Amino acid sequence: MNTLNTPSSITTRTARLSRLAAVALLLGGTTVAALAQYKIVGPDGKVTYTDKPPTAQDIKMPSGNGASTGGTPGVPYETRQAMAKYPVTLYAGRNCPPCDQARQALRQRGVPFNEYSVSSNADIAALQSRFGGTTMPVISVGGQSMKGYSPNDLAGYLDAAGYPAQARLVGYNWPAAVPLAPPGAPVAADAGDATPAATPTPAPLLPPPSKSGIQF
Repeated sequence: MNTLNTPSSITTRTARLSRLAAVALLLGGTTVAALAQYKIVGPDGKVTYTDKPPTAQDIKMPSGNGASTGGTPGVPYETRQAMAKYPVTLYAGRNCPPCDQARQALRQRGVPFNEYSVSSNADIAALQSRFGGTTMPVISVGGQSMKGYSPNDLAGYLDAAGYPAQARLVGYNWPAAVPLAPPGAPVAADAGDATPAATPTPAPLLPPPSKSGIQF
């Protein structure tokens, strides 16, 4: 009598296979858990598990207001805080040694900044309208603007704004300069022959206020 296909034998084999499958799943899950040693919360809040250590791009970095600040890789937290409150902008012309010195000083200190180039008549007219003159460079730190370049004054404003004294940027690329006036902007009638006033020794500025009294 053949008992291989009796209902009782089929039930027994099915139960045995189910137990083996459960054991296999348990072992497989244990292996995955053992391999996934790191829990990573991405910038979008998505949680993933991996066996590789997280990189700086994987970690959600807080900002001053508690929101994630993307788009500035390689910028330390203190610098991002200063950028959010007191952004730095450089207005510079061509063949302008003080402009080159100001640009180099900002980069050596590790200060991210936007730069506007002042070269066309429309750019010069825009500079005149915005700052009441054509002396360059002009450096804006938050709501404060410096005409001309003074190393001590620039350092004082950056200190008061909270920028680190030493460069701490990693792999940061400063954005390229863009024209101050948009293409096709009209030129004021009295600015057609204007030339930017870029002197190697600009008029001295008033000393910047101290950290405790600075008003941006």
